[in-house]
Amino acid sequence: MNLMNGITACVSELVRAANEVERLNAFTISRLIEWAIVTIQDLHESAGMPGEGTERDALLGLRHVADNAEQLSQADMVDALRSAADMIRTLYIVVDSGVYISLKPVVD
Repeated sequence: MNLMNGITACVSELVRAANEVERLNAFTISRLIEWAIVTIQDLHESAGMPGEGTERDALLGLRHVADNAEQLSQADMVDALRSAADMIRTLYIVVDSGVYISLKPVVD
């Protein structure tokens, strides 16, 4: 499966799940979010972006949902699924454009 097909499949499943969240159990939501996290990390790497590491990293919020889906409301799960789909779409555009991000450490 090429990159575009994999991205399309992931985004489609996330959006479908967000639209049918009341039919899904917490385990399924957790697995979908974990799939999204791996996909986002792969896209980060492809674009040269750093991985997790800041307190505002959106992946931390997704990880929280994946780890605690049983305790979260359906609205929280829908938000996480839609956010994950949006992150993947956006990152794919960056990767597909050929942009590579290179960060240099700040020297005091």
